[in-house]
Amino acid sequence: MKIHEYQAKRILAEFGFPIPRGEVASTPGEARAIAENLGCPVVVKAQIHAGGRGKGGGIKLASNPPEAEDVASKIIGMQLVTPQTSPEGTKVKRVLVEEAMRIRKELYLGIGIDRSSAFPVIMASEAGGMEIEEVAAQFPEKIIKVAVDPSAGLQPYQGRKLAHNLGLDPPLIKVTAEAVAKLYQAFEVKDCSLAEINPLVVTEDERLLALDAKMNFDDSALFRHPEIRELRDLDEEAPLEVEASKYDINYIKLDGNVGCMVNGAGLAMSTMDIIKLAGGEPANFLDVGGGASAEQVENAFRILLSDKHVRAVLINIFGGILRCDRLAEGVIQAVKKLQVQVPVVIRMEGTNVELGKRMLKDSGLNFITAEDMRDAAEKVVRAAQTVHPP
Repeated sequence: MKIHEYQAKRILAEFGFPIPRGEVASTPGEARAIAENLGCPVVVKAQIHAGGRGKGGGIKLASNPPEAEDVASKIIGMQLVTPQTSPEGTKVKRVLVEEAMRIRKELYLGIGIDRSSAFPVIMASEAGGMEIEEVAAQFPEKIIKVAVDPSAGLQPYQGRKLAHNLGLDPPLIKVTAEAVAKLYQAFEVKDCSLAEINPLVVTEDERLLALDAKMNFDDSALFRHPEIRELRDLDEEAPLEVEASKYDINYIKLDGNVGCMVNGAGLAMSTMDIIKLAGGEPANFLDVGGGASAEQVENAFRILLSDKHVRAVLINIFGGILRCDRLAEGVIQAVKKLQVQVPVVIRMEGTNVELGKRMLKDSGLNFITAEDMRDAAEKVVRAAQTVHPP
C-alpha cells in the first residue's frame, strides 16, 4: 500500500524526524490561506502516488499568497504525467503547500528489504535529488549500504557509519545518525516495505530536513495498523485493482490484449512470459488463488473482461487446491452470465482434470482447449489477433 508525501511526512514527524512546515490544500483558496499563514516563499506540490512530479510541472515555487493561489489553480485538477505514471497521467486532487528552503546540500536516505538476505537495508548517498536507480547506474560508488539484522535492530555505529560517509560537516554527523535511527524506527514500527527520503536536505542555516518522503507498507501487516489503512487513497489506484481486492483476487492491469486467469503467482508469471514468447502481450496479472470458489472465479472473469483492451482470454490452471471441476464450474457460470464475446482458451492439469474437461465440453459453449502451455499461448495469441476492437 502506498500513501501520499504529506501523509508520509506526518508519520516521520511522529517519530521526531524533522520536516518542513506545511499543510494540504484541496482548493486554490486554501492554498492561498496556507501561504499567508506560513509566510512566503512557498512550494506548491502535487500529491499523487508517483515520483518525478517536478518534471511534469507538478511542483512550483510561489513568492506570495496570490501566486500560491494561482499556481494551485493550475496544478489542482491537472492530469499530471510523470515517468512513473501511465501515459494518461494521474489527476491531481490536492497539493501540499510548504515553506521554501534555502538548500545547501541534497542527500538520499532510504530503507528497503533485501530479499536475498531477508534483512532491511539502509541506503544513503550524496547524490540526493536523483532517482536512486540513476545513481546506482551512473555512480554506484556513491551509494552506501548498511544491512540491519532485525533481531538486533539498528546499532548506533551503523547510523554513524552512514553519516560519516556523506561528506557532512562534523556538527551534522550526530544529527544525521539520529535521523537514520528515527527513520529505521518508523520503518520497523509501521511495517514498511519502503521508506525513502529524497532529497534529505541540509539547509543554509544547518538544519536537516526531509524535503520529500515516500512510504510503502506491507499489505499483509495492515491488520496491525488501522491508522495506516485509513490513509489509503482509492482514487490513486487502478479501479479494476481496487475491485479485485474486494474479492481477495491478486490483479494488476498491464498494457496488452491477452487476458490471463491463473492460480498461483509463479504460474501466472510463467504464463505471461510464454504469451510474450508466442508474440502476444498479456493484459494483466491475475492470480485467482489456490482455494477459489466458483463465485470467485466468476468475479475474476468479470474483472478481467472489464478491461476494454482484452481481445482473448487464457485460463491456465494447475488443479491442486483449486480442483479443475470447480474451475470449470466457475468459468461456465461466468461465460453464460457475462455473455462473453471474446475467445476463451483453457489449459488445465491436475485434480479432476478429466471431469473438468468433460464439463467444458458438455457446456455447449465454444471454449478452445489446449494440451500444454505452449499450445495454449499460441492459440490465445492467434485468437486475439482475429478479434478487432469494437
